[in-house]
Amino acid sequence: MDTAILVWGLIFSSIGIGYFIYGRRQSNMAVRWCGLALILYPYLMTDALTMVAVGIAIMLVPRFVDL
Repeated sequence: MDTAILVWGLIFSSIGIGYFIYGRRQSNMAVRWCGLALILYPYLMTDALTMVAVGIAIMLVPRFVDL
């Protein structure tokens, strides 16, 4: 297993926990679901560059989507 995948997975999962907690406290469903996605998606990734690209895309979703 590549070390970069483990490190990026830890970073994006930590950000996802923050998004999830913030979304739950603010009752913002877009942020909450993106937080959950950030926590879970690193398990599906096998390439570090793809992981970073998908993680940044998920982090930007609440900026443009309001649920």
